[in-house]
Amino acid sequence: MNIIPAKSFDAFQLHAGQLVCIIDIEGGQVVDLTAFRLGDATEWLSNGRSFDYNSKLLFTTGDVLYSNKSRPMLTIVQDSVGRHDFLYTPCSEEMYRIQYGITGPYPNCLDNLRMALKTHHQEPAEIPTPFNVFMNVEIQIDGSIFVKEPVSTRGDKIILRAEMGLIVALSACPAPSCNGGKPKSVGYEVISQLVE
Repeated sequence: MNIIPAKSFDAFQLHAGQLVCIIDIEGGQVVDLTAFRLGDATEWLSNGRSFDYNSKLLFTTGDVLYSNKSRPMLTIVQDSVGRHDFLYTPCSEEMYRIQYGITGPYPNCLDNLRMALKTHHQEPAEIPTPFNVFMNVEIQIDGSIFVKEPVSTRGDKIILRAEMGLIVALSACPAPSCNGGKPKSVGYEVISQLVE
């Protein structure tokens, strides 16, 4: 298992048919995931297209996540949590300043995802809204949204299958507010096939 330390990041390639298993090692830790088509930085994981084609806001086992070009990118094949977010943009220095009054450099998912992609020679002008694995967002009937503590516990996991060649970037979210008060390490494994 590959370990991403708290507040850190990693990136890797997935070939079509390969799977990535993301593991919440300690419990209650969000992982921001973004993906770009291998060799084509103009095609990326899209929350809007995924909402459209699944007719839902919350995704779990069996759901397909689509690209901005309306092609399947990732399919969720196993999910022990069933609660993830695809609404919130990655945390950033600006977010910490506007919401929490924190000024100056602060670890954040936006920078983490950029640095992770750069290790694979991908430097997109924009980072799209990530699939926020294990992030627990409550959506009210009036449209208001609230970030709550993740419901994931130690050892919970989600497995996604690549439907095309991808560069995937992960960030162990540094924001204490969405990680039960304390950012923690996460793990991931790239696997060729599921073992029943």
